[in-house]
Amino acid sequence: MASDERALATWLAGRDDRELADILIARGVSPSAPWKDFFDAADALLEKTSVDRAMIHLTRGELIALAATVDGRPLPASAQAPPARLALTGDDGAPWHPVAAALRHLRAERPDAFEPAEGEIAPAPASEEETLAAAERVFATVGSLADVLVAAAHAPLARITSGGVSAADRRKLLDAGALGESDDLDDIVEAAAAAGLLTSGGRDWEVSATGDRWLEGSTPERWRTVVTGFRDALPSGVRTPEGGYLPVTAWTARYPLDGEWERRSEGLARIALQWGLITPDSHEPAWARSLRGGADPQLDELTRHLPAEIDRVYLQADLTAIAPGPLAPRLELRLRRLAVRESRAQASTYRFTAESLTAGLTEGETADSIREFLTGLSLTGLPQPLGYLIDSTAARHGLIRVRTDAATRRTMVESGDPALLNAVAVDQGLRALGLVADGAALTTGVLQETVAWALSDARYPVVSVGDDGRPVVLRHRVRQSSDRPDPPAEPHAALIRALRGSHDGDAENAWLEREIVQAVRSRAVIDVVVRMPDGAERTFTLEATGFGGGRLRGRDQSSDVERTLPLSHVVTVRSGA
Repeated sequence: MASDERALATWLAGRDDRELADILIARGVSPSAPWKDFFDAADALLEKTSVDRAMIHLTRGELIALAATVDGRPLPASAQAPPARLALTGDDGAPWHPVAAALRHLRAERPDAFEPAEGEIAPAPASEEETLAAAERVFATVGSLADVLVAAAHAPLARITSGGVSAADRRKLLDAGALGESDDLDDIVEAAAAAGLLTSGGRDWEVSATGDRWLEGSTPERWRTVVTGFRDALPSGVRTPEGGYLPVTAWTARYPLDGEWERRSEGLARIALQWGLITPDSHEPAWARSLRGGADPQLDELTRHLPAEIDRVYLQADLTAIAPGPLAPRLELRLRRLAVRESRAQASTYRFTAESLTAGLTEGETADSIREFLTGLSLTGLPQPLGYLIDSTAARHGLIRVRTDAATRRTMVESGDPALLNAVAVDQGLRALGLVADGAALTTGVLQETVAWALSDARYPVVSVGDDGRPVVLRHRVRQSSDRPDPPAEPHAALIRALRGSHDGDAENAWLEREIVQAVRSRAVIDVVVRMPDGAERTFTLEATGFGGGRLRGRDQSSDVERTLPLSHVVTVRSGA
């Protein structure tokens, strides 16, 4: 054990910071671990509980490879050496002694985990009927994710401990028709996070810059971004050396010691089904075959099975818009900034209201830009009632102005309509802003953008203005609290610095010092080999009694005298007889 600890400490010290961070993450090490040096790290990583936890993350092939190494047998074809990030073996591939002991115990308890799984058979091609159904699922899932991102762009989705979305936000998305089933949301969010479309600092799910760009893409391009990100984020045990992934039916058997893996693999399989990579019978549409092989998916194959996108709608006198087919995402995204979607399908209905048009004006639209967009989009021209609603809403928009006072840096809420300003002052829904009268205006210490969003949500005709008096476009919701620091880029950075700082490059002396300190603590009897001034080596058997100032003190067992030996002269230390 002592030699393993020393060898592992030296091995760890030779890794670069990125490799060390990967090891600490893979082994589940807390960033606040009280380790003083690499020997502490090695000691902890070789501790039985830590080794047992690491073994859970080994695939069936890696377990078989370890067992063959312990037995001195050649590696079977299905075997694969454990990844270096788990630090279970040395550079020669041989497991450390505590790892070998844990392996023997596991083989006795779970012999099935060390048997090769059934052959990984490539999935059968999907039939034309199955392919069409898969394309329909892709179309619906892409639309659902778009709705989730639009909602998260307006206000971050609350994230619960498990990583899912809070019940309140889940209900809002269901009521808005964004989801077919509530249970679909967690899988959609997981796929979006894997593709980098949603990010989380811990409490919220927020749309990333990649997510913003994704919303502007076509349905096939949106799909490619998600499935490629999903594939690249799959656990290493289900990936192939070519960069692809194993058949989905083989995923469940990959981590036989992980009690959570069956549930996890079932969730990943559901995502694969949602995004058209497999059918309910585990058949494979043609567009997914190259993705599984590690290449780009066959976008043309998917596109020809999707409903054709349109770029025109029917504008009605009842203030609705009817899209007779799936509207091109770029156009649909802008339309939804101006209208409320009442139904979503291949043919969708949107309704214009004063509130929906006000939201569009708040986000930078003008009466002229709205008219120009809708006229170009419409197959039926611009109905007179809709034109009147646009003009009247634009005329009212901006009756409330929100700015930051240059002298006090407080937020000012102003209006030329005293009655409207009084309504804001007594609005119970805005009490959290702490608005107080300040002459003919209202003032608060809350940030300008937060106040503007709160008034916009409350359906007031608000405009946010900058120091130059010009309107400021409100695009996305900002965090409502400034007390949430961004997580560090590398949570183990401080621990790695501490380990590096303790390592002066003289591993031999560091190890000797550690052995001596442990011997002193237990008042152990040790054999100390000392290099004499003439170059000869002499062995003293001592009861270790103290260590300090670079010197070992101990009682000589043969002469019963106290000796003091400089550490610089000590060659080796080993347990005494």
